[in-house]
Amino acid sequence: MITASNAFLILITYLLGSIPFGYIITKLYTGKNILDLGSGNVGSTNVGRIAGKKMSIITQILDMLKGFLPVAVYIYFADNKDFANSPYFVYIIALSAIIGHNFSIFLKFKGGKGVNTTLGASVLIAPYSVFISVIVYFIVKWRFKYVSLGSIFLAITLPIIEIIINNFSLTFFYLLICSILIVIMHRKNISRLLNKNEIIS
Repeated sequence: MITASNAFLILITYLLGSIPFGYIITKLYTGKNILDLGSGNVGSTNVGRIAGKKMSIITQILDMLKGFLPVAVYIYFADNKDFANSPYFVYIIALSAIIGHNFSIFLKFKGGKGVNTTLGASVLIAPYSVFISVIVYFIVKWRFKYVSLGSIFLAITLPIIEIIINNFSLTFFYLLICSILIVIMHRKNISRLLNKNEIIS
């Protein structure tokens, strides 16, 4: 049963995830609307194209924290009687942050592609899968020079590593959902990769 505290935490997590740090940082730093520039995405990669590497790193950290903090808070208070002890609820919290980032209420339900927020939300839930997936990302990005391709391989790697480690666990199905979301959000990139006109980052 979802209590009032749980429902409130889901809402707050979604709203936190919805904060478009990439949009805000680019607007403050350059005065430009990132939605009209580059890929039109508010993620750290596009921020780097418009506002530079430093602003990209700041965006990346903040987008990861949007996922990390709600999960960390829930895990810390999970034994409190006001919070549901359902094994499913931590995944609901994590997905609330990711969905907020991807479909921000502050940007008319537009947003980023969810990679950094997924990593932040998942690192306490599946640290080994996250760590190995990040390594895969850097290898693919180094070899092929495409951030998008690295992100897609990262997404695919997350549930694969989890099923190798823990079989068909709840975490596997959570990471499978995350993987599908990331791939869907990269559908335009996939089209450009197939047509060999993707932006090299």
